[in-house]
Amino acid sequence: MEEYHRPCDEVGFNADEAHNIVKECIDGVLGGEDYNHNKINQWTASIVEQSLAHLVKLGKAYKYIVTCAVVQRSAYGFHTASSCFWDTTSDGTCTVRWENRTMNCIVNVFAIAIVL
Repeated sequence: MEEYHRPCDEVGFNADEAHNIVKECIDGVLGGEDYNHNKINQWTASIVEQSLAHLVKLGKAYKYIVTCAVVQRSAYGFHTASSCFWDTTSDGTCTVRWENRTMNCIVNVFAIAIVL
């Protein structure tokens, strides 16, 4: 049986590449905006959909999960955590934190390698 090789024989998830993609998407959607409760659903959907589309365009053998949370800045802060059970040599995650004077945004990308 032949082994499956990823394009360019790349092994492992490139978190830096994913981070840059997501950061550009967040900047494009939220850059210059102030927190607006009425736009949160639109903003989070746009960030998730754009990030996912750009990640898929990389053409790598991964399934992606992208989550996004946008909250109004306050003195109470914002905390989040995640845990995964997977193959750390091929799968990976990346978290992008973004903020301006009125809101905080956290985007998580989970990449699970497709092994054929």
